Amino acid sequence: MAEIKRHHVGPRMSQIVTHGDTIYLAGQVGTAGASVAQQTQDCLDKIDTLLAEVGVDKTRLLQVTIWLADMADFAAMNEVYDAWVPVGHAAARACGEAKLATPDFKVEFIVTAASA
Repeated sequence: MAEIKRHHVGPRMSQIVTHGDTIYLAGQVGTAGASVAQQTQDCLDKIDTLLAEVGVDKTRLLQVTIWLADMADFAAMNEVYDAWVPVGHAAARACGEAKLATPDFKVEFIVTAASA
C-alpha cells in the first residue's frame, strides 16, 4: 500500500499531499488585491516552490484547475500562465469562474503532478 505523506499540515488542509507517484497541491492564491496578472504569477511561483520541495518541477504537471473570479480576466491570466508552462509539458487543464475565498482573490490554481 502506497504511503500518504503530508507537508505543511494545518487544521483545515495540507499544502502538499503525496500518494505513491502522485503529488497533490492545495489551491494556491496570490497577493489579495493585486492585479490578476500579479496574482497569477504569485500562484505559479508558489507552485514552483512547493513542487521543488518534493523534488519535481513544472515539467511533471498532470492536471491544472484554474478558478477565476471573473472570466473577463481569462486573457490576462493566460498571458502569464502561457509564459510559465514549459513547451511540450502542458498539463490537462480546466478553467472556470467561481467565487473565491474573499473578493480580493482573482485567481486560484489547483495542481496535480507526478513524481516519477
